[in-house]
Amino acid sequence: MSQAGVYIHIPFCRSRCSYCDFATGMYESGLANRYVRAVTKEIARWNELEQPRTVDTIYFGGGTPSLLRLDEIEQILRAIHGRFTVTGNAEITLEINPGDGGANAASRRETMRSWRQLGISRASFGAQTFDDDALRLLGRTHDSHDIYSTFALLREAGFPNINFDLIAGLPGQTVDDWQRNLARALELRPEHLSLYLLDVHEGTPLAGQIQRGMRPEPEEDVAAEMYLGLVEKVSAAGYEHYEISNFCLAGFPSRHNSKYWMGAPYYGFGCSAHSFDGAQRRWANERDMNRYVGLIDNGGSAIVERTELNEDDARSESIFLGLRMMRGVELDHYRVRFGKDLQAEHYDALVRLSEAGLIELDSELLRLTTRGALLSNEVFAALA
Repeated sequence: MSQAGVYIHIPFCRSRCSYCDFATGMYESGLANRYVRAVTKEIARWNELEQPRTVDTIYFGGGTPSLLRLDEIEQILRAIHGRFTVTGNAEITLEINPGDGGANAASRRETMRSWRQLGISRASFGAQTFDDDALRLLGRTHDSHDIYSTFALLREAGFPNINFDLIAGLPGQTVDDWQRNLARALELRPEHLSLYLLDVHEGTPLAGQIQRGMRPEPEEDVAAEMYLGLVEKVSAAGYEHYEISNFCLAGFPSRHNSKYWMGAPYYGFGCSAHSFDGAQRRWANERDMNRYVGLIDNGGSAIVERTELNEDDARSESIFLGLRMMRGVELDHYRVRFGKDLQAEHYDALVRLSEAGLIELDSELLRLTTRGALLSNEVFAALA
């Protein structure tokens, strides 16, 4: 039986990135403290499931969770341990920004050591790019020097598992720019790399800049070349391409994020957090931070959306989530779970996708090719 993950959404940032459409707001210590109290109340009162699964991953996402004080992170962890059974080897991830943790190297080093003492075992930080001009374009508050210094301090503090987020396909970025960027990341050799193609969301500052002609529109063909190149280079450097956008050294996949793709249960807390019982129930919290805090402070529930998956929904989800993992969908498991043959169900679509070189199919597995991973949305739509 799959163990569960706990996700904590921390919606605070020092500034808003030009491409961001997440549920975030500007950091203010008083509001952050009130928010943390609300999260701990939500966790303590949580009764969505009669018998929740044992928890073996905890993920602080955002936003910028590293803006919280140490005692605030500790309060949340204490609340989780008070409500759930947490395994001794739980993967606990904290998302951070390069340069976070203090005004100078000494204070940052001490903060990072304190994170480790709290049990945080994995640091995930948004490097995004090593190009300082591109970082300014994105509205990031760090520069490339901060990436190097933060990585070094995390290692000094004893972090055994570090992830970089990197973005390809930035406006005006060339393939050579991207290759240099990727080479600098690989030189540091973090345990995990999350590599994304830029997605310009309507309503973000970056979308407005592109519409007004202030920034060039990202070129899809160039972004595709970047993706195929990165798969080749990262794989050659010894990383496993285990999910469409994620690569790891042996033994270091993101245990928490893998739960989303493998249909395992996860319990979300904080504004905009989502949850899944591992079978057919999904629910989501209020997105607005102030309304979320008000709902909790008034003794109510922050859940504003509930979904019961029918069998068709569950079958569809098992295919597109399973295909996100590069090992693919196990056909026998699908047959046992749903009493149907996936190949017979989607015969015509599978033939077309196979002829187009987007999937590989044998008697045991259905999986994406590298080109299929690049065009995964088209594959998912064909099998919906």
